[in-house]
Order: sequence, then C-alpha cells, then structure tokens
Amino acid sequence: MKQWIFWVFLSLGLFSQAQHMNNETLGEIITRKADTLGGIAGNWQFVYKETPMLCITDAKNNRMRIIAPITESSNLDKDLLLDSMTANFHSALDVKYAISNGILWSAYVHPLKELSTEQVESAISQVYLAAKTFGTTFSSTELLFGGGALEEEKPKKEIIKKENTQKF
Repeated sequence: MKQWIFWVFLSLGLFSQAQHMNNETLGEIITRKADTLGGIAGNWQFVYKETPMLCITDAKNNRMRIIAPITESSNLDKDLLLDSMTANFHSALDVKYAISNGILWSAYVHPLKELSTEQVESAISQVYLAAKTFGTTFSSTELLFGGGALEEEKPKKEIIKKENTQKF
C-alpha cells in the first residue's frame, strides 16, 4: 500500500511539473522580450538588442527553434568552422552554430510543449550572445563547460590516426 501511495504522489509531481507551451504563450513571451516583432503565430521575425531573429514552430510535431543569422557560410575559413564546432561542445551550451541555405546561424532547438517561460527567455538571450560573440569567445553565456576549451594559443594540430578513432 505504501508503495502505491508513493507512486501516486510521484506521478502527480511529475505531471504538475509538465509544461504546456503553445504558440499563443510563446508569442506573448517574444512580444515582451523583442524590440520589434512581425510575422504570424508560429513564424515570428523579431529584433532583440539590434539582432534579427526568427522563431519557427511546428506544433504538430512538437518542435520549436529560435535562430539568428551570423554571416554567409562562404565567409568562413577552416579555422572559424573548427572553432564553431569546438564551441558547440564547450561554450555555446544550449545554442549551436549551424549552417543552412548558405548562412551560419546561432540556433536553439527544443520540443515546443515542454518549454518553460524561463527556457524561452534564456534561449533568446543565448541565441543573441552566441551570434554576438562569434569569432571571439563563441559563447552563449558566461559559463564555459569544460573550462579551458577556448585557448589563446592554438595547440599544434595532431594527425588523427585511424586506430584512435575506432575506439569511439
């Protein structure tokens, strides 16, 4: 009997924690945060701190993304691409650098319904910071996961041997 009661309370706690984000609520959050806003529900174009952004949702498939253009991908050299990939692991945190249609983007992608208000607000801030710090610290917050990931002096490139990659 005690186990049954425990599971009932645990289940209630989990269900009460569930988020139910939708386009209407998301639009209200973006309206509060944006300097300017255009578009329609599920496809907003807005400016946040002088940075153009898009928020696109697919409610049917429970997806949402907030993105900001950074530069044309043709402007990227090998070192910037490598730094971007390193940042995706260490300093971009919830935001990732991604290329689509010839543009490098700062992108936050998340299931729509499970989002909280705080996560949306953080996502907007992180997309902005990742776009603004591209080419310098490549960071979406002041936190760096993994600490010394971005060093002043680049280490000598090591040739990756085939036997080392087979471990993964």
